Amino acid sequence: MVVLIAIGAIAAWFIFTEKYANTITKNADFIVNDIGFIKEFAQNDSVANKKYAEKIITVNGIVSEIEPVDSIVNIKMIDTITDAFINFTFQEASVVEAKLLKKGDTVSIKGSCSGGAYSEILETIFITFKRCALNK
Repeated sequence: MVVLIAIGAIAAWFIFTEKYANTITKNADFIVNDIGFIKEFAQNDSVANKKYAEKIITVNGIVSEIEPVDSIVNIKMIDTITDAFINFTFQEASVVEAKLLKKGDTVSIKGSCSGGAYSEILETIFITFKRCALNK
């Protein structure tokens, strides 16, 4: 019993202290454009989530909104026809660069796709990314 508790404690420690490699050094599993990517989720979010969730994706598109939040920054790319959007949360190492972006900038962002869904409250599709960095 003590051995099982020790193993569980060690496993929990590794999970909670896991560090991720800098996204910019990772190869992208997919390279997409913002509007086409949003349309894939709008057509069938279950299929799109199976294809893209937890994968490193490079998204090329236009900055629609910039939302600084405490020590992080969120960048949005929005389909102006449907109001569907992609939300990119930048990793600490890339926040300074992300804060320099301006609405209307054409950018290439690489990050880990958390997946997408239809929001009943927002009445639109949203796709989220974590650990993002500007792709150079």
